[in-house]
Amino acid sequence: MSAPKMFGADWLMQQEFPPLQYVVPGIIPEGMSLLVAAPKIGKSWMVLGLGITLSQGGDAFGVLPVGSPRPVLYLALEDGHRRLQSRIHSMGAGRLDARLQFVTELQPGQVLRTISNYINAFAGSDPVVILDTLGKVMPPAGNSNAYAHDYKVLSELKATCDAVPGSSLLIVHHTRKSDAGDFLDAVSGTQGIAGAADSVLVLRRERLEKRAILNVTSRDAAEGEYALTMSESGVWTLDGESLEQAQNNARIVKANKSVGEPMLELIETVNRFPEGIKAGALRQLLPGQPNLNEYLRRAVEAERIRKLERGLYAPVTSGTLRLSGSESHNIPQISLPLESDFAA
Repeated sequence: MSAPKMFGADWLMQQEFPPLQYVVPGIIPEGMSLLVAAPKIGKSWMVLGLGITLSQGGDAFGVLPVGSPRPVLYLALEDGHRRLQSRIHSMGAGRLDARLQFVTELQPGQVLRTISNYINAFAGSDPVVILDTLGKVMPPAGNSNAYAHDYKVLSELKATCDAVPGSSLLIVHHTRKSDAGDFLDAVSGTQGIAGAADSVLVLRRERLEKRAILNVTSRDAAEGEYALTMSESGVWTLDGESLEQAQNNARIVKANKSVGEPMLELIETVNRFPEGIKAGALRQLLPGQPNLNEYLRRAVEAERIRKLERGLYAPVTSGTLRLSGSESHNIPQISLPLESDFAA
């Protein structure tokens, strides 16, 4: 066995490395990422939507540009041909091409070879492989140490994309049954699973609710917490026009867990206008809320929004102060829209 190779800090600081690349800007860096969520809350819909967007180019979650089309392999090991086709139709994806490939069945011991062969075949084109789910390919630990087993399996999966610069692997996994304080503790299995990943995304959504919170942590990228919405057709979109808005909306959702969907939508809309928004403009932005005056009154009484003056509302976090009658508020003009791989 050869001695480990050492290098000096002076040499290290003279090196020039390419900038960090993203699969989804600000959320999923290149490398191996885990998407973790409870069963049946839409994680497979999410990765299918990402696979379509990445293979065609466009905007992930409706607003985040992913750049040029790239090859994508979706290992949809919990789905069949009929369900995949039905979901693609439901999402309104339109015409797709062979840049997006599917596999629905793998024999034991095939997953590493399948991923590695695909990534190497498209080296230089920033290929992405989606594995849905980890549980379908995870070998039993037997009598071995559970942490060491989990870390070894995930490290071998990670090695497939580490070997080819620009490639990425997104693995879908389940959360624990018990509620966890730290979102990383929600990852099912030992800490060896999350510990081996470059990035971990934990998706949380209450049953029958359309909004969700996506927690993101990474070795290389900034941590974040973002609000997303899943439509009835299965399309996931960022809850806001930017990551910053989605992050602010995530804070609003967490701070107002006890309120219903119409109230939450009202609070989020008011929070988009820190200097205030008039009730008339709110009616145009929220045409589906016939009892808007009542919701405004209740939101002000609960101190979820502020009433600056008659018909004028602002976020509770706004720095705007109530002005005297001789002063006027600077209200922004808004533009309203028209209608075995794993050796022992």
